[in-house]
Amino acid sequence: MTHPIRSETEAKGSTRQRLTFPTGAVWPVETQEGGAATQPGAHELFDASLAACKALTAHWYAQQRSFPLDRVVVELERDDSHERDKDAPWYGLSLTLHFEGEGLTVEQQKRLHDVVERCPIHKLMTSTEVRITTAPFAP
Repeated sequence: MTHPIRSETEAKGSTRQRLTFPTGAVWPVETQEGGAATQPGAHELFDASLAACKALTAHWYAQQRSFPLDRVVVELERDDSHERDKDAPWYGLSLTLHFEGEGLTVEQQKRLHDVVERCPIHKLMTSTEVRITTAPFAP
């Protein structure tokens, strides 16, 4: 693997995980019913990868074409109410994108919207077979 990510229990007897990337760390949490989270959980990190990829793709595309894009806001909502259905489970993500920039035309915004539908994470989540191998850890 070229980009190692490590998740490890932070303290003996705890469930808190430290998720370490080559660029830093976060502490994802799983909240119990009615509990307050102080960090994103695993589902939020999964969802956020899509939102971030769409924003980054829009910025990259705009820079390549000199579009006056200053800011991208992505709002994401999750529907996980059918994630554990026995017959036909599904997980829904709905995104709304806002492209901001003085002089950004409606046509440019439409083009950006079309381009972000093909961002790498969107394609990975929807059209790529993901193969996961879990092996024993050898220190």
